[in-house]
Amino acid sequence: MSNTYDAGNIQVLKGLEAVRKRPGMYIGSTGPRGLHHLVYETVDNSIDEAMAGFCNNIIVALEKNDVVRVEDNGRGIPVDIHPTEHISALELVLTRLHAGGKFDKGSYKVSGGLHGVGVSCVNALSDWMEATVKRDGIIYQQKYQRGIPKTKVEQIEKCDPNEHGTTIRWKADATIFTETTTYDYDVLKERLRELAFLNSGIKITFRDERLEEPKEEVLQFVGGINEFVKNLDKGKNVVPVDPIYINETRDDVITEISMHYNNSYSENIHTYVNDINTRDGGTHLEGFKSAIRFVLNKFLDANEKLKKQMDKEEKLTYEDLSSGLTAIISMKVPDPEFEGQTKEKLGNTEVRTIVDQVVKEKLTIYFEQNPSVLEIILKKAIDEAKARIAARKAKDNMRKKTMSDSFGLPEKLADCSGKDPELCEVYIVEGDSAGGSAKKGRDPKTQAILPLWGKMLNVEKVRPEKVMNNDKLEPVIATLGAGFGKDFNISKLRYHKIIIMADADVDGSHIRTLLLTFFFRYMPELINNGYVYLAMPPLFKVQLGKKPPVYCYSDAERDAALEALGEQREKADVQRYKGLGEMDGKQLWETTMDPANRRMRVVTVPDAIAADNIFSVCMGEEVEPRREFIETNSSYANLDI
Repeated sequence: MSNTYDAGNIQVLKGLEAVRKRPGMYIGSTGPRGLHHLVYETVDNSIDEAMAGFCNNIIVALEKNDVVRVEDNGRGIPVDIHPTEHISALELVLTRLHAGGKFDKGSYKVSGGLHGVGVSCVNALSDWMEATVKRDGIIYQQKYQRGIPKTKVEQIEKCDPNEHGTTIRWKADATIFTETTTYDYDVLKERLRELAFLNSGIKITFRDERLEEPKEEVLQFVGGINEFVKNLDKGKNVVPVDPIYINETRDDVITEISMHYNNSYSENIHTYVNDINTRDGGTHLEGFKSAIRFVLNKFLDANEKLKKQMDKEEKLTYEDLSSGLTAIISMKVPDPEFEGQTKEKLGNTEVRTIVDQVVKEKLTIYFEQNPSVLEIILKKAIDEAKARIAARKAKDNMRKKTMSDSFGLPEKLADCSGKDPELCEVYIVEGDSAGGSAKKGRDPKTQAILPLWGKMLNVEKVRPEKVMNNDKLEPVIATLGAGFGKDFNISKLRYHKIIIMADADVDGSHIRTLLLTFFFRYMPELINNGYVYLAMPPLFKVQLGKKPPVYCYSDAERDAALEALGEQREKADVQRYKGLGEMDGKQLWETTMDPANRRMRVVTVPDAIAADNIFSVCMGEEVEPRREFIETNSSYANLDI
């Protein structure tokens, strides 16, 4: 390395070079998530045209050879020469960062992609791109390679003067997206479906042209976010049957909310600003919460009969009022201020005031006109308040118990000696037999073992206080040490790897599902942070004489191991493991617990809405939706019989 450091060492990245040099800064990652983000960025341009009232039809197609096509019937990107840059506006938009109509309030009042780096980033990270524009009776086209124009903006042919719109085709650059350039149909469909719900006037046609028989789905929801809310609670009993709907414009800010209550105990609220999913909430959610709390407490104070059911000093908290609440909050904000690069939290203080005022006024009118709905909601909230008070007392008892016995850690927990959560992991093991083997085989410095026994609780069907006092889940809560539910504090977590180790059979699958349901409902941060894993023990042991055994994790691996033995394959002993308890400590360490050799799968929730639906359908009270789900997905099931 040279000791000289002068002006010659300063590198200037021109055009889209910066995007290719540091793609993660612009699209988050170069893995599957970043790859799919290319589609979202391109579709966002079409959605902006739709929000401006100029587009009602979008086509997204997955072509063969990993090519994507996005068409819309918007105004079409301008092709005339820019007054100061002296190149076609189309070329400018597709080859320069921070160039686009979103910065000009005459073009778009609201837009999703505010940084102006969207489609130009897609161009930069593509092996090639082709842009086709229909405007003023002419079809224009320009081609690019890795962000650099390869042709001028050319007039291809004439078209009907009433036709207009933009088509973008591209192939992602495999030298950037080294993990994969293949798009996942279901992942893209969920986002496109979400956009169709949020923009009721739009039709999104999604095609998979990679198949021998191409499939096509039309995503169009005339009911908009009301249909969104109904879809989230499909199969649940809801109040009211038709969601409470609010739509109001103030100071150019549009507030659109749809909400109702179901018979569960969890809150399910999704917030959006200009179609961006604000997963961390923000001022719009704060305004909504304060209004709900104010309005329902005001009506409770005026109802002497229900008021008597509450302790005098107690008021309904938002947590009481949000039990079973499902809502979509969709804002259109001209100048949104997002906190952080991910744009997942809204910061505009004026939006809090607007939402607070709008929701107070509209809910007050609704409940005055629908007293029976109001009474059902208040009774549910009062029940929650009583349960909250009971849970507080139970928590106090648990705290006293913690002070008196072994720091509150479960008796069956074989803890590790290490204290650094980043280095420590806990295996939640099915049964005492497997737990005994795991204790013998583990590394006691970093690996803790918690055996579970008996039937696990299905948390989808019970109140939170029953979860806290459940003798099967209490050891899990105490072992992790971070609380649960609304009191969960991830900074107190004792292990950064929580590994579910269950048998590879139907019972083991059931235990895994019940535990994941618990984590998803009461400790979702564990999954969001990538702390939950599924151990993958081997299914077979192939051994020839006294040679070291070969452990196989699938039928294909077993067949390959036998094939490798050639003529001696008939002499090999093949053992099928039916349970973890069949392995001794040494075998369990070598196959499933040794960090150098083990196989594990991290549990992720790529789409919280889809996961929530699956947990509700599969683990909830209603039988009919579960039957429909099983019949629809039976071809994907793996049975261990």
